[in-house]
Amino acid sequence: MGKYKEEIRKGKIKLLNIKDSQIRMITLEQAFNAVDKGIHIGGCFSSTIPMVCLFYGGIINIDVKNPTEAGQDIFVLSKGHSIALMASIYCDLGYFDSSVLKKSRSFSSILNGHPGPSLPGVHVSTGPLGQGISVAAGFSLIGKADYEYDVYSIVGDGELQEGILWEPVMYAAYKKLDNFCVIIDRNRGQLDDVKNNVIDMGDIKAKFEAFGWNVLEVDGTQIKTVYNALDSFKTGERNGRPTAIICNTYKGYGGFSSLMSKHKINLTEMVYHQEYNLQKNRYEKRVEEFKEWFEKQESDELKQALIETAKKMNFEININDRSININCIKPSVKLRPAKIKDKRINYKIDLLPEIDSNKEYSASDIIEKAMKVFAVDKRVVSIDSDLSSASGLMAGISSVDRERALNAGIAEANMMSMGEAFAVCGYNVWVSTFCPFFDWKVLRRIAVGYQERLEAIKEKTWLSEGHGLDMTFLATAANLDTRENGATHMGNDDIMVFDEIAHLKIIDVSCPRQLLSIMKWIMGGNKGPVYLRVMRAPSGVLYDGEYEFDYQKGFYIMERQDAEAVVISSGREVHEAVEAANILIDKGIAISVVDMPSIDSKMLRELYNKTKIMFFAEQNNGYIYKNFIKIMFASGSMVDTGRIIPVNLLVEGGDRQFIHSGTMQELTDGYGLSGQMLAAKIEKILNER
Repeated sequence: MGKYKEEIRKGKIKLLNIKDSQIRMITLEQAFNAVDKGIHIGGCFSSTIPMVCLFYGGIINIDVKNPTEAGQDIFVLSKGHSIALMASIYCDLGYFDSSVLKKSRSFSSILNGHPGPSLPGVHVSTGPLGQGISVAAGFSLIGKADYEYDVYSIVGDGELQEGILWEPVMYAAYKKLDNFCVIIDRNRGQLDDVKNNVIDMGDIKAKFEAFGWNVLEVDGTQIKTVYNALDSFKTGERNGRPTAIICNTYKGYGGFSSLMSKHKINLTEMVYHQEYNLQKNRYEKRVEEFKEWFEKQESDELKQALIETAKKMNFEININDRSININCIKPSVKLRPAKIKDKRINYKIDLLPEIDSNKEYSASDIIEKAMKVFAVDKRVVSIDSDLSSASGLMAGISSVDRERALNAGIAEANMMSMGEAFAVCGYNVWVSTFCPFFDWKVLRRIAVGYQERLEAIKEKTWLSEGHGLDMTFLATAANLDTRENGATHMGNDDIMVFDEIAHLKIIDVSCPRQLLSIMKWIMGGNKGPVYLRVMRAPSGVLYDGEYEFDYQKGFYIMERQDAEAVVISSGREVHEAVEAANILIDKGIAISVVDMPSIDSKMLRELYNKTKIMFFAEQNNGYIYKNFIKIMFASGSMVDTGRIIPVNLLVEGGDRQFIHSGTMQELTDGYGLSGQMLAAKIEKILNER
C-alpha cells in the first residue's frame, strides 16, 4: 500500500474530522444528561482535536480489552477538567457501556467531575493541576527501562502556571525520556478567564526547548497539523529528548455558541438542542465531503484500505451500486476484568540482616541491608528526594539494580507522583524524604486514586485483587530526630496533618527489629499507601527475635500487673518511656510501657478500663492521644479526663508550636520528654493522688 500512502493519509484526515464532530455530539449529550447538566466545556472542546487524533489516528497503541497489561502505550489526562471528553472517547473505544455517560457527576455514577480509576481504563486520578505530567513521566521511566512503549499526556497552558509541573519537565529531559509526548492545549484561557491567562506564559516553545525538549508548535484548530505532529513523534527518529506539541487554539474551539468558550456551563435545553443540531449539521457536511472524495478514488485496493481505517474509528463504509453510506458502529464493551495480581515480594528470609539486641542500629542501615535482599525481586523500586543518604533505599537497591534506585533531586512532588506510576504498574515502590517535606496536595490525590481503585476492585468493573497501590512514603528523621536542623525540618506536626488522609496507614517506628518486621509486612503486598516514620540516629533494640509486626496492634514493652500507670508512646520516645519506667521501678513505682506504632483502638479502650492513669508521651503534637480521644468519644464512653495525661510538644493549653534546633538531650529536656523528666512528672502526679 506504499503507493497509496498519501491518499490514505488524506482519507484518514477526513475521517478524523467526522470523528471530531461525532465526539463533540457525544460529549454534549453526556453533559445534558449529567446530574447538573454541567460540563467543563471550554477545555473539552479545545482539546477534542488532539484527543481524537491521538486515539483514532493510529498513534497510541492500547489494548482496550486488557488496559492493565504491560507493554502498551499509556495516556494521562493531566488537565482533568476535560474528563467529559475523555469519557466520550473511552466509551466509544469500548472501555464501558454508554449507560455510564448518563447521570454523570451524580453520587451513584462512576463518572465523576474529574478522572479517576473508578472509570474503567483510567489509571490515575487527576484534577489538581500540574501533577498528571509527573505520573506520566513515571510511566515513561518504566517504558524506557522495562518495555518499549510511549506515554502521552495532555496539559493546559493555564496548568503550566503550576510550579510543580516544571519538576517533571526538567526530570524527563535529564532522564532522556524520548518515549514521552506532552500535548499542550494552548487555548489561552484559564478557568473563568476565557480570554487570557491570568499570567501570560510567554514563549512556551522557548521554555520547553530551554529544558531540553523537542518542541513542535502547530495550529491546534486543524486535524491535519495536529495529526502530523503526533505522527512525527510516533514514527520519527528518537534523539534522547522528550517531545512537547503545542496546539494553538482557543477556549471552546469547535463550538458554535459563545457559551462554549466558558470554563464550565450548565446546559439549558435550548442551548443543548441548538448546539447539538449545529454539530450534527457539521457532521453530516463532513460525511458528504468524505463520500464525494471517496467516490473519486479509482483503486479498489485504496478503498478497501480506507474501509479498514474507518472501521478502526468505529465507522462502517457501505458501498452499493447507487450510493456510499457511512454509518457509526454502535460501540460494544471490549474491556475484560484484569487478571489477579500476586503482590507478594519474593526473597530469601535467611538473608535478611541479623539484629543483635545489645547493639544500636540506624534505620538507614537496616533499610539498606534489607533492601539488598528484597530488591532481588524486580518489582521493588525506590525514589529518593532531597537526601537519599538518610533513607538507605538507594544504597540498598542500587547494589542489586541501580536502574530501580532513582533520585528525583530536590523535587518531592515529582518523586511522589512518579512513584505512584510505578505502584500503578504493580511495583512495590518506596519514596523518601524528610517528614515535613511530603506534599500534602500530591499525597491526597494519590490517596483519592487509591480509593477509586478499591471501589473498582470491589465492584469488579475492570480491576481485580492486587491492582491497588503498594506505595510506602518513608519519612526520615521523625519526631525530634531532626535535632539540630530545626523547625522547618522537624517532624512534630506531619503525623497530625497526614492523619486526615483517607486510606493512609501511618506507622511510627521505635526499634530496628520492629522496622525490619514492618518491611517484611509491607513486602507481603496489598498494603496500600503507607506513611512510615523512622528515626535518623541509631537506636537500641526493644523487641526480641520472636516479634512480628501487625498493623493496628500495640505492644507491651514493659508489662506490670501491679502497674499504677501506663505510658503509651511510639518512635524515639518509647526509649525515653522505658528509661522513665526503670527509674520509677527503682523507687518502687510499677509502670507499664506500651509501644503503639499504629493505632490499636481495642488496646486503647482496654488500657483505659484497667489502668488508673494513662500517660501519652509523644515527640509530636499528640498523635496517639488525639486518636484515643476520638476512639473514646465514638464509643460513647464516659472518660475521666483526670486520668488522661498528655505529654507532648503542644504548649500548655494545647496550642501548637514549631520546634527549634537542639541536641536530643536538649530537646527532650526542654519539652519534658526525657526519661528523667518524664519519670519526675509521673511520680509527681501519682503522689498527688
